[in-house]
Amino acid sequence: MKKTLFIALLGIVGVLVLVGGYLVGKYNTMVDLDLDAEKAQGQVEVVLQRRFDLIPNLVESVRGAMDQEEDVFTALAEARTRYAGTSSGTPERVDAANQVESALSRLLVVMENYPELRSVDTVQSLMDELTGTENRISVERQRYNEEVTTYNKFIRRFPNNLLAGMFGFEDRPLFEAVSEADVAPSVDLAD
Repeated sequence: MKKTLFIALLGIVGVLVLVGGYLVGKYNTMVDLDLDAEKAQGQVEVVLQRRFDLIPNLVESVRGAMDQEEDVFTALAEARTRYAGTSSGTPERVDAANQVESALSRLLVVMENYPELRSVDTVQSLMDELTGTENRISVERQRYNEEVTTYNKFIRRFPNNLLAGMFGFEDRPLFEAVSEADVAPSVDLAD
């Protein structure tokens, strides 16, 4: 009787250890994937910050030649302010970054109507830096989206979805192109 009870208790303890080990393993995997996504998000934020640091220099370099385009400068300033006022990793931050991207695209389209600006070395240098930064942003967003997709797929699969809910892991948003990204903005040069 004692031997049977001992074997039963040993079996129960063994099952609990296995289940506990399984839960710990799944939890640690979720933490690792979440941290990978967070790291990728940080890289996106680093290159976005570089873009935001370049924008004021570019705006000041071209503002004098483009006085009638004040609405473009205003939209860009408002978008940058909104971005600075949001918390990292939130959907609001992603939306704000997309607004900056949209406003910057409008500025670049408007600048094309001022060919004399291209001959100014400062403007050309800033444009080259901005182009390089935009390429880095694209690469880092792609990496971020890959990490987030891996994380989201893991926490959505059964039985991981049950454990993710228990431990408070939630889906992360993907970076998506701004809705205006596939449509060239119209430019009205009428006074």
